[in-house]
Amino acid sequence: MVASLPERMTAIGFDEPGGPDVLVAKDCPVPEPGANQVLIKVSHAGVNRPDVIQRQGLYPPPPGASPLPGLEVSGTVVAIGEGAPPEMLNQPVCALVSGGGYAEYCLAHSGHCLHVPDRMPMDEAAAIPETLFTVWHNVFERGWARDGETLLVHGGTSGIGTMAIMLAKEFGLTVLTTAGSDEKCAEAREIGADLAINYKTQDFVEAVRKATEGRGADVILDMVSGDYVQRNLDCLAEDGRHVTIAVLGGIKAEINMAKLMSRRQTMTGSTLRPRSDEFKALLADEIHNHAWPLFEDGTIRPIMDETFPLARAADAHRRMEAGDHIGKIVLKVAAD
Repeated sequence: MVASLPERMTAIGFDEPGGPDVLVAKDCPVPEPGANQVLIKVSHAGVNRPDVIQRQGLYPPPPGASPLPGLEVSGTVVAIGEGAPPEMLNQPVCALVSGGGYAEYCLAHSGHCLHVPDRMPMDEAAAIPETLFTVWHNVFERGWARDGETLLVHGGTSGIGTMAIMLAKEFGLTVLTTAGSDEKCAEAREIGADLAINYKTQDFVEAVRKATEGRGADVILDMVSGDYVQRNLDCLAEDGRHVTIAVLGGIKAEINMAKLMSRRQTMTGSTLRPRSDEFKALLADEIHNHAWPLFEDGTIRPIMDETFPLARAADAHRRMEAGDHIGKIVLKVAAD
């Protein structure tokens, strides 16, 4: 079922990996939805660290995904493919996508969409899916976090960090976080962190031990890896869970296995993008049932940094790489 749509669209992509300047406007065909897919007329697209890493040539899209960057969008469903619910047509949604978000139109699996309520601005809707799906799966499913426990999340003012703080607090966790300046620590506390540690001036291992009276954090959400891993384990509680979602500090780590065994610690990790459509649909269902109501009623709203027009995607990437942002950077795609 396809409405009257243009044949061509403007998108942002790159021909060769490199710095932000390789991002250029492209004239592309409007994609057609296949089985179980919907076509979204994009209002806004979220900008995420994986977009930057893809642009650098270090994170290729999975087979079958769009080569264009962009892992989350908001907008209106304008066409549906076979097997997609017909009632989704003309509905406002936000969606987790495997690529293609930096464009006027984007395909999404119908099961990876969440309905956007009237009260939710579309820029905020675009800033939610990637971080929400990532945090829910890794903190609550892989990390088994539960009320009364303590979570340590690194990079508390990043998109992932801000989402993790807010979501964990709503589900009854004590949240400790790290950030790279006193100003960012103050922002993290304002967002809801119980303790924010300036990792440039404090030893976060000692700070976590002190805050937990020597017991350690029950769950650690790690985006750094490298030499952070053993330091994390040193402030992880007995029976604690260490969950890695990125390797910004290096892909290799040396750990003391004897300590890990004696403290019965668990290490795990995941990347969401290459997981199957079926897995992501099940994850979306769980989020819809347990977390999405907090966004629908405004209890949780994403922390927004800066919005750039689609044509200035390179500037959005520069801001992310500078590391000065607080919360989510988004691109405005649709014209007013």
